[in-house]
Amino acid sequence: MAPEDIRELFAGFGTVTVKRMFGGAGVYAEETMFALLHEGVIYLKVDESSAPAFERESLAPFSYATKGGKRAVMSYRRMPDRLYDDPDELAAWAREALAAARRGAANAKKKRQ
Repeated sequence: MAPEDIRELFAGFGTVTVKRMFGGAGVYAEETMFALLHEGVIYLKVDESSAPAFERESLAPFSYATKGGKRAVMSYRRMPDRLYDDPDELAAWAREALAAARRGAANAKKKRQ
């Protein structure tokens, strides 16, 4: 997906910025990364609060191979395919992903203090 396609897809959610990274791209709202794109698949940020919705739909977490050959799993889960055709539901899931990203950033800040 091209950056302009991602911006159009998330238009119902609001303005997003797409930045290339690690062979994919990060999707940002207000300087906070809440989604990532890898090999044409969008993954949304999850945390303890939002993970059950993804688990109910058996949506896989984003993972990648490390230099040591192991699999690393990140706190992003595959976006439901139906959201590509439902801008209102996509906006709701994107708002929750952004909230999860903000909670994660706030928790990380507390741990550093």
